[in-house]
Amino acid sequence: MKKMNIRTLTSVGLLSTLAYLLMLLNFPIPPFPSFLMIDFSDIPALIAAIIFGPLAGIMVELVKNVLDFFMTGSPTGVPVGHLANFVAGITFILPVYYVYKKFESKKGLTVALAAGAVFMAVMMSVLNYYVILPAYTLFLNAPAMSAPETKEMVVSAILPFNMIKGMVMAVVFLLIYSRIYVWMRKQAAVS
Repeated sequence: MKKMNIRTLTSVGLLSTLAYLLMLLNFPIPPFPSFLMIDFSDIPALIAAIIFGPLAGIMVELVKNVLDFFMTGSPTGVPVGHLANFVAGITFILPVYYVYKKFESKKGLTVALAAGAVFMAVMMSVLNYYVILPAYTLFLNAPAMSAPETKEMVVSAILPFNMIKGMVMAVVFLLIYSRIYVWMRKQAAVS
């Protein structure tokens, strides 16, 4: 893990701000439930992780979610959605970082992004089944979903949504990466 210096912290702050702004530009994907929103706020966190290491990516994810919670709040009063977004971001960027660092090539990055998308989709499905959906029903004072209802929600909505989200982020990141590859290499060399 690389030591955090002033330059790294400044870069993480700027990437966190960008991630927060991208988080505000979220949108649903039909046919999925409207509470499942896609945004591209994980891309700055991924850039931070690749340049400065996994801790920087985690910090970007944390700062963007804390900012969003304080600026927009939460329908439950408890940051359940923000914690879910934080975990989803981490489960996407960490596999991408570790697989990419093992191969460090364009093909390696493509494999890493696919691995990140699959890992995020599977982990978020499990967490939604056992933690996130029950927390929402608890804090919203809604009737609890039965196990078959929860399973149906996870299988028909959560899992495919997160796979699509991961793949869309992967394609967008690859397009951006091809433009900023040289800059990222320079930043990684300096830090």
